[in-house]
Amino acid sequence: MPPSSEFRHDPSGKQRRPPLHVALLFNANKIYDREIIAGIGDYIRSTRVEWDLLIEDDFRARIANIAQWQGDGIIADYDDPNISEALAGIPLPVVAVGGSYAELSDYPKGVPYVATDNFLIVKLAHDHLVEAGVQQLAMYSQPEAAASRWAQEREKAFARLAPTGHIYRGVQTNAVAWNTAIEHLAQWISSLSKPVGIIGITDARARHLMHACMVAGIAVPEQVAIVGIDNDPLTQSLTRIGLSSVRQGTHEMGRVAAQLLHQMLHGSRFTDKRVVVPPAGLNVQASSKHTRPFSALVTKARYYIRQYGCQGIKNEQVAEYVGVSRSTLEHCFRVELGSTVHRALLLHRLEIAQQLLRDTNLPAAEVAKRAGFTTPQYMHSVFKRELGMTPTAIRRGEFTSDNAL
Repeated sequence: MPPSSEFRHDPSGKQRRPPLHVALLFNANKIYDREIIAGIGDYIRSTRVEWDLLIEDDFRARIANIAQWQGDGIIADYDDPNISEALAGIPLPVVAVGGSYAELSDYPKGVPYVATDNFLIVKLAHDHLVEAGVQQLAMYSQPEAAASRWAQEREKAFARLAPTGHIYRGVQTNAVAWNTAIEHLAQWISSLSKPVGIIGITDARARHLMHACMVAGIAVPEQVAIVGIDNDPLTQSLTRIGLSSVRQGTHEMGRVAAQLLHQMLHGSRFTDKRVVVPPAGLNVQASSKHTRPFSALVTKARYYIRQYGCQGIKNEQVAEYVGVSRSTLEHCFRVELGSTVHRALLLHRLEIAQQLLRDTNLPAAEVAKRAGFTTPQYMHSVFKRELGMTPTAIRRGEFTSDNAL
C-alpha cells in the first residue's frame, strides 16, 4: 500500500503530505524492545520525518486484525513468532527486527531484517571473563521455546567459544516455582568447579544467579564472576552487587530499522537485506571483577562488604558475619590484603560514590547517603584524601588513572 497522496497546507501556504502511519509491534516491557523503540524515535527526531506511530497503550504489540490496519508501514519484533506469522504476506512495507542466526536459512524470507549480533554479544562477555582470569566458564540460559530462539543462538555461540563449558537452562520462573528454581540453580552453581565465570543469557537471569549465590553463600566475584546481557537499569537497581552487563546495539538497531522503512516508504526495496549490529560495549561492575583467591574468611568478608558496605555496617558486624573475632579478621586482612577491614569498607563506599557521581545526576547529599557516608562533608574529605580530587571533579569527568585507588 503506497503512502497517501493527499496533501495539506502548512501555515506558509506550502503543500505538505500528511504524516505516514507506522505501526511499532514490540513488547516494550522488555529493555531490548524499549531501546529499539528509542532508536526509532531518535531517527524520527533527527531526520524530522513525519510519522504517526501506532503503539498500544501498554506498549505491548496487539496483532489482532493487523492485516486490516489502514497504515503505511510496520517495524516489528520478529523474535516473536506470532508477530512474524501475522505479518506474512501483508501488503505493507515491513522491517523485521530480531536476533542474529548462525544459519542463513533461519532468517525470515522476503523482508529486510535488522539483527543484534548474538555471537559477538556472547563473545564480549566470554572474553571479559577470560581476561579477568576465570578459566572455568558456564552459561545460565532459559528453557527452549519458539519465542526465545535468540537464547538458543546464544547457547550455540557459547558452545563454540567454550567447548568445555556448562549450560544450564533451569525453568521459567513464576511465583509458584520461584523458590524451587532458585534452590536448583544454587545446587547447579555449587556443583561447578571454582572459580567460575557464568554468563546470564539476560540481565534477569543474571540476577537469578546473584540471588542463588547469596542463598548458597557463594562469593561473587571471587568464586563466581557474573556477566549479564542487556544492561537493564531496572535489574541493576535490584542487585546489591553491581552487575556487569553487555550493552546490545539496540539503539542503533532502531535507527537502522527506521531508516530502512523510511526508504521503503519512498520506493526503495530491500527484500532479504540483513543488517547485523554489533554490541555497544560492556558495562563492567563488581560482579565480574574477579581477583586472585583469598582465604575463605577474607572472601566471605569481602562478599559481605560488597552487599552491605553502604548500609552503615562496622568492623564488628563483618567479623560477626564471618564467624570470627574482630582481631582475627583484622589479622587476615592485613596479611592477605595489606589493609584493614575499616579501610576495605571505606574504599567500597568510595567506589560506589564515584559510580553514582559518574552515572547519575543525584545531588552530593544523596550520593553520600547512598554510598554510606555520614555527611557530604565527610565524603568530600575522603575524596580529597584518597583521590586528591573533589566529588565535583569526578562528576565533571576529570578523573584520571593517576587518581586510581
